[in-house]
Amino acid sequence: MPLIAEGRNLFIVDIEYVVPLEQVEPLIPDHVAFLDRNYAQGHFLASGAKVPRTGGVIVAMSESRDEVEEIIRADPFHARGIARYTVTEFRPTRTAPGLGD
Repeated sequence: MPLIAEGRNLFIVDIEYVVPLEQVEPLIPDHVAFLDRNYAQGHFLASGAKVPRTGGVIVAMSESRDEVEEIIRADPFHARGIARYTVTEFRPTRTAPGLGD
């Protein structure tokens, strides 16, 4: 079974903190719970902090950009206005074995 489901595109969600890291830290547990829910629902494939730690990146899978943007609105970082989000949609035309075959 391929990792990328038929009819779905991938999305790179670039998260950039707009406040000092000290204001981000208290929300990390809530953000991790948000990530866990979306992994469980099959929306997220990978995520992690940027290096240096100025934000993070999420690789999401969905049928539409609107769905990804709706999901992002539930992120505590978004709800509290501590991060800016850039969503880039792409349709994989080549993948490593196991991802899209």
